[in-house]
Amino acid sequence: MNGKVTLKQLANELNVSISTVSKALKNSYEINEETIKKVKALAKKYNYKPNKTALNLKNRQTKTIGVIIPNILNYFFAKVLLGIEQEANELGYQIIICLSNNQYKKEVDSLNLLCDGSVDGLILSVAKETQILQKSTHFKNAIEEGYPIVMFDRTSNDISNCDKVIIDDVKAAYKATKYLLELNCKKIVLISSIDEIGIGKLRSKGYNDAISEYANYKNKPLLITIDNKNNYEKIITRLFKEHPDVDGILATDNVSAATALKIANKNKYKIPRDISIIGFSDNKISRLATPPLTVVSQHALDIGKNAVKTIVKRIENNDAPLPYETKMVDTELTVRESTKKYKSITYAVK
Repeated sequence: MNGKVTLKQLANELNVSISTVSKALKNSYEINEETIKKVKALAKKYNYKPNKTALNLKNRQTKTIGVIIPNILNYFFAKVLLGIEQEANELGYQIIICLSNNQYKKEVDSLNLLCDGSVDGLILSVAKETQILQKSTHFKNAIEEGYPIVMFDRTSNDISNCDKVIIDDVKAAYKATKYLLELNCKKIVLISSIDEIGIGKLRSKGYNDAISEYANYKNKPLLITIDNKNNYEKIITRLFKEHPDVDGILATDNVSAATALKIANKNKYKIPRDISIIGFSDNKISRLATPPLTVVSQHALDIGKNAVKTIVKRIENNDAPLPYETKMVDTELTVRESTKKYKSITYAVK
């Protein structure tokens, strides 16, 4: 091994967990004598020395929370971050922000950077590439090193020993699709730009569930996927060309929904008389679109605040571990002029 040896490197060579190595070096009663001898022998061989700064920091609270988000330019994540900052400040905590840019390696690097004793816990949303590759070892390592994690929005099903703050994506998409069905839409399309990741699959399920349950609906479910941000206009233009009778659209993001609005207008559809369109997330795009978009509002600010409350509760109860929980933040359908029977009201999704 080159450079300073870490607990993780020792654990990898011995094919044991980081937690096992850490406990063995402390002669923990939880570790058998043979394992302790092996760990200490390898540590001596590589002249392993604990990071004293990290140890000192971990022996007292830093009052700092590490935050890793996939995309700072995304309105939803920016709003969650605002909620995190506001609630952390209210509870006397600072935050350190890292961006994964939806890349697995950057997410791993961000975790390694933060998990050096400078934070008490972590709040994160899993990078798109991490979900596609189905990687989770870096999260497990951080937890084994003693860093509690709260995942929000995009989570990992492989990690059970952490808290999660999410919305019910299935129910949210189900309710939005049902609303289009109740408007008597005859051909409803789901446009998804996130079908490769967990929340996209859940929203697709909600759409399919609503369609399958509606006895009077004659068309089959129709899912249009967009896997490249440069292809929005091309794919949605083709949708209108191949399915000119479409009269309802649910999009899993607002760029897709706003693009559908633009192309529908260009093709002389009267909105909402001829077609009703619903987006996801109540951002400026949805409010400034022509006409303004009906959307599923995710209450991103509340997600951020709940994530901080959850991580702080776990940090401050470290001596008496709490059961892990998944918090559901309510969503609602905010109805605007892009859907038929426009009324200036908000329907709760329960």
